[in-house]
Amino acid sequence: MTLRKVNISILIVAVVIFLLVIHHNFISLSDFLRRELSDPSPLGLQPIDFIPAAPQRLADERNDKEIPVVIAASDERLGGAIAAMNSIYQNTRANVVFHIVTLNDTVDHLRMWLRIPPLKNMRYRILDFDPRVLEGKVQVDPQKADNFKPLTFARFYLPSFVPHAEKVIYVDDDVIVQGDIVELYNTPLKPGHAAAFSDDCDSTSSKVAVRGAGNQYNYIGFLDYKKETIRKLAMKANTCSFNPGVFVANLTEWKLQNITKQLEKWMALNVVEELYSKTLAGSITTPPLLIVFYKQHSSIDPMWNVRHLGSSAGKRYSPQFVEAAKLLHWNGHFKPWGRTASYAEVWEKWYLPDPAGKFNLIRRHSEAYEAK
Repeated sequence: MTLRKVNISILIVAVVIFLLVIHHNFISLSDFLRRELSDPSPLGLQPIDFIPAAPQRLADERNDKEIPVVIAASDERLGGAIAAMNSIYQNTRANVVFHIVTLNDTVDHLRMWLRIPPLKNMRYRILDFDPRVLEGKVQVDPQKADNFKPLTFARFYLPSFVPHAEKVIYVDDDVIVQGDIVELYNTPLKPGHAAAFSDDCDSTSSKVAVRGAGNQYNYIGFLDYKKETIRKLAMKANTCSFNPGVFVANLTEWKLQNITKQLEKWMALNVVEELYSKTLAGSITTPPLLIVFYKQHSSIDPMWNVRHLGSSAGKRYSPQFVEAAKLLHWNGHFKPWGRTASYAEVWEKWYLPDPAGKFNLIRRHSEAYEAK
């Protein structure tokens, strides 16, 4: 009887030790995961939310290869980013993961929108962009401080958003994708090239002149060739520019060539010397990209960036051509969620109403309405 009691006591002690070991391992794992999700990157780009995997049924239906897509999402244009992601997600079977760069005060609104049924299984990661990384690199007019859009520079910091990816796609929030994003991802890049863009002189965009844009297709439309610093670069003023609203990046080359540091260098120089053109294109994000990637970038298929849909209120392309386009880009002042947008009906097919009721479409027949 005594021996039985001893055996029972030994068994109880063994069970307790076993449970303590499991508890300790669980706590260690929890701490590790918490550190993985909370450690800020050097640029203050903080991971906020991450959906790690789709349900098994959906995972089986979609290809295993992960396609990272980076997109910026500002609160006043959030409906555009949602429509862009929805069009990409619904038109592919690929395992797309969206890396959504936003500001901290937009996170709750964005997370609510991403929870609606059509997007609930979409994989994404939300990153908070700290505008302080731009200090000393962008000259902001105090009288126009409200017009400063820090997220437009998100494309300069791609390796910080997707540090372990070899290749990534960047898209603006005013696009709609009608093709399979895998095709764009598979764009071949030449050896030594860190990115592939769509040239402004390609056969698609050069069919129609952009009224009032001046030499928007050439380097002189973006850079001030009167400045000695620009002249010393020996870049031909009539060189065809490219559109940085849609591109594919080789992050291995990007990091090897310190592309981000190069871009920041030209941003800082512009603050001191005002190197960008003020009379034509007026862009503050395109000029440093044009300098850094001068004759050092590959090309994407022009059908993957059919642009200038937002350059005027009129319709410049035939319905057949718009339907055949792989990606439609409303670059310019007339956005598809605005009153005078062209081809708004095409964009609206992918727009999902804001569950918070903050983002409203503006249309001519009424001041504002939510798309049904």
